[in-house]
Amino acid sequence: MNGVARTAVGAAWLRARESERPDRLFEDPYASAFVAAADARSPQAGRGSGAGDLFGAHLVFRTRFFDDHLSGSGCDQVVLLAAGFDARAYRLDWPPGVRLFELDLPELLAFKEGVLRGLAATARCERVPVPADLREDWPGRLRAAGFDPARPTAWLIEGLLIYLGPAEAGRLLDGVGALSAAGSRLAFEYDPAAAAVLAERVRTMPELRRIATLWKGGPGEDVVARLAARGWRARTVEASALAGRYGRPAPRGGFLTAVLSDADHHNSPE
Repeated sequence: MNGVARTAVGAAWLRARESERPDRLFEDPYASAFVAAADARSPQAGRGSGAGDLFGAHLVFRTRFFDDHLSGSGCDQVVLLAAGFDARAYRLDWPPGVRLFELDLPELLAFKEGVLRGLAATARCERVPVPADLREDWPGRLRAAGFDPARPTAWLIEGLLIYLGPAEAGRLLDGVGALSAAGSRLAFEYDPAAAAVLAERVRTMPELRRIATLWKGGPGEDVVARLAARGWRARTVEASALAGRYGRPAPRGGFLTAVLSDADHHNSPE
C-alpha cells in the first residue's frame, strides 16, 4: 500500500490507542491487528507522539461522531467511501436488514480481507466490499455490487476529502447525489479554517511532512451552497460543541451532516 492508502494504517493505530483507554469513546478490537499486519510487511513512519498529539483527538471525536450518525440514520443501506480499515460492520450493533458497502482501493481491501479472515471476524450486518478507485467509475462498481439507488442511503466520507482538490471533491459529491433517494443522509469532516491551520503545522513536522504533500484542500467553503443547490439540507457541527458530551477537550475542526429532501433536485442546474 502506498500514498493515501498508507494513511489508513495511521488511523488504525490511533483507534487502537483509544480502544486501550478505560474511558474510551469507542472500542475497535480489530485496529491493532491491522497495524501489526501492516508493520509485519513494511514498518510505517509517522506514528510517534507528535502524530498522536496532532491527529489523535480529532480522530477520536470524528470516529465517535460518525458512529453515532450512522447508528441513528434510520437507513438500512450504508456506504462507506474510502472505508480504509474501518471496522464498523463488525463493531457496531446494526439493526436487522442493514447492508453496508465498503469502497476503497483494491489493494487496501485485499489486505483488509486477509486480516479479517485471520481473525475469523464476523460482521454484524451484510457487508459488501467494493474494490474501486473513487477517481474513476465507482458508481458503476457500486451498482454492480447490488447497491439500490431507490433506497435511502447513509453515506460516510471519512478522512478522504482533504486528499482531493475542489473539482475532484465536487465530482465525488455529485456522484453521491446522483445515487441518492430522498431521505438519504451524508456526513463528512468540514472546517476549512481548521484544515488550513493543521496543514501548516504538519508541514513543520519532518515525520509528517509527507502526509501534507498528499493534501489538496477538499471541497472548499462553498460546499454547503453546492449541496443545497442539489436538495441537501446541511448542518455543520463544531467539535467544540461535542466536548461536554464526550467528556474530552475538543480539537479544532468540525463535521457536516446533510439530509436529501428532494431526490429530483440534485440534477437541477446551479
